[in-house]
Formats: sequence, C-alpha cells, structure tokens
Amino acid sequence: MAIPAEGLRTGKDDKMYHILICDDERDIVNALKIYLTDSNYVLHEAFDGKEAIRVVEEQDIHLVLMDIMMPEMDGIEAMVKIREKSNVPVILLTAKSEDSDKVLGLTVGADDYITKPFHPVEVSARVKSQLRRYMQLGSGNVKPDVLRCGGIELDDVQKKVSLDGEEISLTPTEYEILKLLMGNQGRVFSPREIYGKIWNDVPYGSENTVAVHIRHIREKVEINPAEPRYVKVVWGQGYKCEG
Repeated sequence: MAIPAEGLRTGKDDKMYHILICDDERDIVNALKIYLTDSNYVLHEAFDGKEAIRVVEEQDIHLVLMDIMMPEMDGIEAMVKIREKSNVPVILLTAKSEDSDKVLGLTVGADDYITKPFHPVEVSARVKSQLRRYMQLGSGNVKPDVLRCGGIELDDVQKKVSLDGEEISLTPTEYEILKLLMGNQGRVFSPREIYGKIWNDVPYGSENTVAVHIRHIREKVEINPAEPRYVKVVWGQGYKCEG
C-alpha cells in the first residue's frame, strides 16, 4: 500500500522516491512514516517478508527499510529473495541483541542497518545517504572515468564493473567501496576512513560493517577470496586495492 508523504509538493528536487517500510509491528511502521515525512517520498507498507517481496516486484521501489524478525518470512530471507532480482538499497531494522543477524544481513546483501529504538535524525540521515548513492549509480552526473586494477574494470559512466571482461553485479555500497579503493590504488584505508567516506556517518562499529562488505566484494571479484589478488588487507591498518 502506498502512502504519499504529508504535504506533497514540488520543490527544487521534484524526483519522487518510493520507500518500502516493512515491519510486523504496525506502531513501528507508523513511527517510521512520521520520521520520513518528506515531500519527495512516497511510502509503501508491508508487514512480513512475503508482502515486502510482492511490493518490490510490483512497484518501482528505491529503498527498503525492513525488520529482521518477522512471521511468515523474516527480513534476511526476504532480502535474499529481493537481491535475486534487484540491487535496491536495503536497510535492516534490528534489535541490540541481534548482532549476529546484522553481520549475516550485511553478508547476504544489506547496505546498512539501524538499531532499535530509532532516533528520527539517524533514520532520516541513513535513508538520504542510501538514496543519494543509489540514484547516483544511474544518474550519469558523475565525472566520466574508467578505473582498472588488474582484471577488474570499473566504468563510472555506465556504472558497471567487470572481471576479465565478465560483468559482475555489486550492490550500491559495494560499488562505492570498490570505487574508493580502485581510485586510490596502493593507498591503505582504515575501516574508519572507509566507513566515514561511504556512509558519511560517525564510524561506530565500523570495523565489522566494512569487513563484511569487503568480504562480499572479494567473493565477487576474486578467484580465491581466501587469497585475494586485488582487494587486500594490511593487518592492523586497513584495506587497499592493487593489481
């Protein structure tokens, strides 16, 4: 079900962003709708994973906010299904006790997570950050550039990444991390630096979040992720890309 944000108007940015909020607790869905009241947002509701998948299939969704623990189908399973067909940003809604689920979620394709109870400013900032990154991938407004690191080629005009000529699929967050490393080959970035540049946020809990995304990138661009050729770790310091 789509709910246009209150006071819908056309401002400087007349692009409408469709956001899906999925949680089995209606009070949480209603609270998030209040936090995300914006003239450029159209909000959609779902109350379990199966319903979320249906909405993504039927609507042009630009971002998904989804709880992990839900009946019928939980958020992790639903996200895996969504990832089979779409790279739309997914922000998981988690409880403080669900640390292992956070890591699992990032491993299978989540772009970020927000811990309950939510702070309205944090919710708004994270949503805007993910939307900005996602839309930039197809906007064509970025300076034309092709980055190469060994067999990896990143075309920042077409927003495509290929390995030895074969196109590979990355989530928006994975793309931005790889672009950062490939654009500064040989330079070591600490997890805090990467988190600050990609998430534009205070790097709390940055090491685990960045490590999971790096591992996911390696699984896609390395022949043997356990012995990476391109995306390497410098123990105690951070990560770098070299061909």
